[in-house]
Amino acid sequence: MKLEEQKVLLFTRTMGQGGTENVVLQLCEILKPRVNKIIVCSSGGINVKKLNSMGIKHYLIPDIAGKNPYSMIKTIAILKGIIKKEKITLVHSHHRMAAFYSRLISNKQIIRVSTAHNIFEDKKRITHWGYKRSNIIAVGKDVAQNLMKVYKVPKKNISVISNAISPFSGEIIKLPVFQENSNSILIGNIARLSEQKGLTYFIEAARIVTNSFPNAKFYIIGEGEDEEKLKDLVKKLKLESVVSFLGFRSDIQNVISQLDFVVLSSLWEGFPLTPIESFSVGKTIVATDIEGTREIVLNNFNGLLVPPKDSSSLAEAVLKLINMKDLRSTLEKNSKKTYMDFFSFDYYKEQIIDYYEKLY
Repeated sequence: MKLEEQKVLLFTRTMGQGGTENVVLQLCEILKPRVNKIIVCSSGGINVKKLNSMGIKHYLIPDIAGKNPYSMIKTIAILKGIIKKEKITLVHSHHRMAAFYSRLISNKQIIRVSTAHNIFEDKKRITHWGYKRSNIIAVGKDVAQNLMKVYKVPKKNISVISNAISPFSGEIIKLPVFQENSNSILIGNIARLSEQKGLTYFIEAARIVTNSFPNAKFYIIGEGEDEEKLKDLVKKLKLESVVSFLGFRSDIQNVISQLDFVVLSSLWEGFPLTPIESFSVGKTIVATDIEGTREIVLNNFNGLLVPPKDSSSLAEAVLKLINMKDLRSTLEKNSKKTYMDFFSFDYYKEQIIDYYEKLY
């Protein structure tokens, strides 16, 4: 069966905020003109509206992270119904449990593809079983190594296709909160508000920075389960005038364009989009020196790397970019070059089309 005859199901946990969801949207954009049909199933989220605007059908399913036996049986029945109704020929999963369910519901005629987005150490048996005999895309080299080392996935089953971001070609729409502080240094952290993103260290670093440089403003862009906890920390440290929460934004490149630079304080990642988003608009970044991130951010070339869980080192790097404008300018030039050479959407698109065509 040729690519244009395939009926594709993109299967992910949610269509909320995050890098995985962005990848699903990109695949929809790339594949829709080239396949017979493409649909998405997930437990929903803010990006379902985006799917609707693209003319992509979305099926709502229970949260696949749940382990309730009744819910799992119900999910299997729903997925089998979708596959039968839509006559699916290819299932592309974007979560470890999605890969697990995909293997349960797929027959020998259905092609299985799984994208691995993160680096893990747990759930070895279920992950190994879910990925078995699947075509796997790893979003980075470190993710691929993790699959082989921890989950014993054969190297021949893995292809590395790095995440990418479309270029920002729109007009910059000024945010009032930035205009009010136009004489300050504006520093942003774009992240889901969760433990993974290390935002407590970002907030603690903001306190250290403002002791030396009071004219810095810090912005957290995103939403998540730790929002109230983080806001309480800001109040506790009396940083209400320094740290602001902007909530979810769909115009991330527009936002980053108006910042002086970005911070990624994550404790772990697979292959984060934030550095690529920043590089795409010529902004540099202070990021934690962890697997995945260090594939994109090269210390003192296109950004600065600091140890994770280290507010002092993070603050020191932020102050370095504030005070050393020539360094910041050099890093910005190299960040844009990095984007153009390795993470452009056109390059990603070519790789995805080539990968899909070779599946058949």
